[in-house]
Amino acid sequence: MGFELSAGYQNILIVAVLCALVAFISTYSMMPRLINKLKEANVVGKDIHKVSRPLVAEMGGIGILFGFTIGMFIGIYLFPELQYELIVTLLVILLVGIVGMVDDLVMLSSKEKLLLLFLAGLPLIWVAPPEVGILYLILMPISVSIASNLTNMLAGLNGIESGLGAIAMISLTASCIIMGKNDVSIITMAMLGALLAFLIYNRHPSRVFPGDVGTLIIGATIAAVAFIGRIKIIALIVLLPNIIDGILKFYSAGVVERQNHAPTEVREDGRLLVPPNGFKSLIRWILKRPMKEKNVVIIIWIIGILFGALGILLAFILPLDPV
Repeated sequence: MGFELSAGYQNILIVAVLCALVAFISTYSMMPRLINKLKEANVVGKDIHKVSRPLVAEMGGIGILFGFTIGMFIGIYLFPELQYELIVTLLVILLVGIVGMVDDLVMLSSKEKLLLLFLAGLPLIWVAPPEVGILYLILMPISVSIASNLTNMLAGLNGIESGLGAIAMISLTASCIIMGKNDVSIITMAMLGALLAFLIYNRHPSRVFPGDVGTLIIGATIAAVAFIGRIKIIALIVLLPNIIDGILKFYSAGVVERQNHAPTEVREDGRLLVPPNGFKSLIRWILKRPMKEKNVVIIIWIIGILFGALGILLAFILPLDPV
């Protein structure tokens, strides 16, 4: 299947690249000051996967949200004909980010978070095709809630969330271009730029953690792009590492509150070790033998790349979703 880029689509791609660049610069330049402010406010957490357990700034996902917002403003300004879809997407991501901030500060229960994320996803209904039924409309905010939770669950290691999120955005961007949905690339590229800038500070050894404000908006972006870009199957494939992780956790432990979760242990040589009574997860499946944290993250990234590549290959074969 071949594809051609019209002049209009080429202009959109140029704007998308500009959005990514602006988002990257905004997040990158903000992070040092944000990290210092978070530490001054004692918004910190222990890096439990290090022998020394250093204190690291939390809620750094605010920087991702900031960069993404600025990048989206560029797209909204330069492409007025896409304003409606872009503004609705930005509203959803901002609302999900607010839920993440609240969760970081007061630790919501699983049910509270699911409900609030569902409500945050409701504006996505405004961009639904006119011919769809009520079940489709309800599915949109439900998908935002589920996808956000999935990207929030596969977390906890230096760089794992932002790296996996960046891989997902690259795959979705390529898939949208292949399938002729270049307009959606403004959303994915803005998030990609912000994530890559954040990854510089979040990679091993982390200077900052994303917090729920950072991890939740990754999944919300994937869900929004899936519906607006009509690439739900590809988005599902891109999310498969997170879905596998979620299935393993629910199968072995059900819906367990985070405060009851036994964390992965770290040996004196820095290798991670699964506690004997811990529930299953993708990370713990990889840790069948003790391994350095950064090696686990690299394996997770490779898994993400494989599923992302599969999504891109399917973009050459699959038609756009009917709605």
